[in-house]
Amino acid sequence: MLLLAVESSCDDTSAAVLDGRRLKSNVVTSQDSLHADYGGVVPELAARRHLESIDAVIASALDRAGVELCEIEAIAVTRGPGLVGSLLVGMAAAQGLGLRLGVPVTGVHHLEGHVLSPLMDSEIQLPLLAMVVSGGHTAVYLLRDIGDYAELASTRDDSAGEAFDKGAKMLGLGYPGGKIVDEMAARGDSRAFRFPRAVVKADPWAFSFSGLKTALWNQLGELHGASRPSDSLPLADICASFQEAIVDVLVDRIMSLALRLEIPRLAVAGGVSANSRLRERMKEACDGAGFELAFPSMPLCTDNAGMIGYAAQRRLELGLPGQPLAAVSRLPLGPVLRP
Repeated sequence: MLLLAVESSCDDTSAAVLDGRRLKSNVVTSQDSLHADYGGVVPELAARRHLESIDAVIASALDRAGVELCEIEAIAVTRGPGLVGSLLVGMAAAQGLGLRLGVPVTGVHHLEGHVLSPLMDSEIQLPLLAMVVSGGHTAVYLLRDIGDYAELASTRDDSAGEAFDKGAKMLGLGYPGGKIVDEMAARGDSRAFRFPRAVVKADPWAFSFSGLKTALWNQLGELHGASRPSDSLPLADICASFQEAIVDVLVDRIMSLALRLEIPRLAVAGGVSANSRLRERMKEACDGAGFELAFPSMPLCTDNAGMIGYAAQRRLELGLPGQPLAAVSRLPLGPVLRP
């Protein structure tokens, strides 16, 4: 089945064409430069840019796939979670094309796309534990089968991706900050500064990164207070130490859950899964424990329509229903299951 997928949950406008599970094209238009001056995504601006971009992005995806619009047999579109204004743009485009072509349109859970994205390039089998780490989400899910998911752990405050971005903003490194911090950290000493690794007493599996941001702010205050000019700050060492604090927590939580539940297959997805130190540390941990590990390829880490189409195709293969065609800002992927 030739399927057109549309993704517009946040600030990336994306469209993809799949032939069965095979990805024929995956076009993503970023809005990073639009939001850079604000240090984060401005929802109203994001929605307007989606409106300006969506038709061209869909046309580009069809062109790169070598497919005519009339050949499309089904359409999949992200329905949540995300920014409602942004979601509505993608949903309106998908439903309009569905009416025009007379083909079914199905809603897809954004996080289902992420947790299944490592399977697009890997032979890893279910059940497995999947950790989604991005600017909006940090959580671990149990994937028993396609469509059968449970949330094992989530963040109590900020996501890991937000911590990276806000940390980069404090350091004056620009937006989005995750990639810049990763690049600078490669030249620094991760032991130069000691940042906290938070543990939530009420839920030892939970993530928490708000205190880490505060610790960075306080550390910068101490350095400035020592009459050190901002342009002479040891940025590489700060980035390496800050990044290590985030990675330590991420690796510890998913490895501890895997050992507790005796599930030796792990996957990491979302924008932060592109982080080189996280990939390195996860591989070391899994190799040491004898676990299987899967990451999505770099183009599939950030928000993209390819993963949305893949999730839709896997559900269609099993005859599972799609998500309702209604945009939702908050949407759990499955029931909460605490080990």
